[in-house]
Amino acid sequence: MRDMMPDDVGGLPYAEHELVYYDGFRRRVLVTQREEPFPEGKLIVSRTDPTGVITHANQSFVDMSGYSAEELIGEQHYILRHPDMPKAGFKDLWDTITQGRKWHGYVKNLRKDGAFYWVYATVVPNVRDGKIVGYTSVRRKPSRRKVQEAAALYARLLAEERGSVT
Repeated sequence: MRDMMPDDVGGLPYAEHELVYYDGFRRRVLVTQREEPFPEGKLIVSRTDPTGVITHANQSFVDMSGYSAEELIGEQHYILRHPDMPKAGFKDLWDTITQGRKWHGYVKNLRKDGAFYWVYATVVPNVRDGKIVGYTSVRRKPSRRKVQEAAALYARLLAEERGSVT
């Protein structure tokens, strides 16, 4: 997974962020204010191994992410992490699915071109012989009202994470 470069955002104004993921990996991302609307009637589907490495991406996932299937397969799912997403949201997701339970929630994802898109995600553990062997995530078009609520909550959680809220 490489750092994003100015050419990736196609000349749009952008903000630069350095993301530090749970495993210590660091990546520079460039974020525009362009939202890619979720397509009507589509579902984004992906599967990962138990550590979050993408093993399958359907065409809707490829199209919405802006990456090719070859760029997605073998990468950590956090390749899509938008800097507006608080760590607490992902902690809740991982705490839930590693216990073998289904998780659902609203997620703001970062595209390869620096744009973003919102999804309503459902993640379920794939269990074989009583052992979690990976996860399947199905994302659908979110309610705009719920996106607004999630955005406000995430902004507050991010402010708390950064220590700017007393």
